[in-house]
Amino acid sequence: MQDYEIDYAALLSQLSGADIETKIAFLSEELPHDFHEQYLLMTPRITNLCRYFFKKFEYIYDDYSSLEATGVVPYSPTIESRVVGVLGRSQPTAEKRDASRLQGWVGGTEKYFGENTDKGHFMAHTIGGGLEVNIFAQRRDINRGWSVRGKVFRSMEKYCAQHPNTFCFNRPLYSEDTSRPYMIEFGVLLESGELWVERFDN
Repeated sequence: MQDYEIDYAALLSQLSGADIETKIAFLSEELPHDFHEQYLLMTPRITNLCRYFFKKFEYIYDDYSSLEATGVVPYSPTIESRVVGVLGRSQPTAEKRDASRLQGWVGGTEKYFGENTDKGHFMAHTIGGGLEVNIFAQRRDINRGWSVRGKVFRSMEKYCAQHPNTFCFNRPLYSEDTSRPYMIEFGVLLESGELWVERFDN
């Protein structure tokens, strides 16, 4: 299976010695293009990319269902609209998560996705992530931090929550037409200016 890698180290090498705000501005401009380019490689069909903003996050979204609704393409029972990437700055919140809206997404989690799956967030509610397009079917052991890799994932989310305004991103990788990625790539720009990027099987 192709890796669809982005050379983040090479990107940041262009900014040797730059301050963190300069790096954030650069990544905010460059990453959407890189996400788009790699997404087109893994998606050999017509796409309908849109950009949504929620709080401090930008969501790049392939709104395929709108193409179906307007008759641009015929309806497909297997192709789903899905997130291409999310990026922005963490904004920790004390607001309670809207559990009823989350439960209403698709339906019963185990019924539709299996007992080892949660309704995860590309960007956690605790750092300012929303619902709707921000929700995806995620491995339970990763989402809840039960496994070794899950603990790494949760530690990255925790860093973003403990350091408000941290730049971070989440890029899903797909091997099928559904909205469930086989892997997610989570990145955090540390206070040191280093970029911490990890991939998690899904």
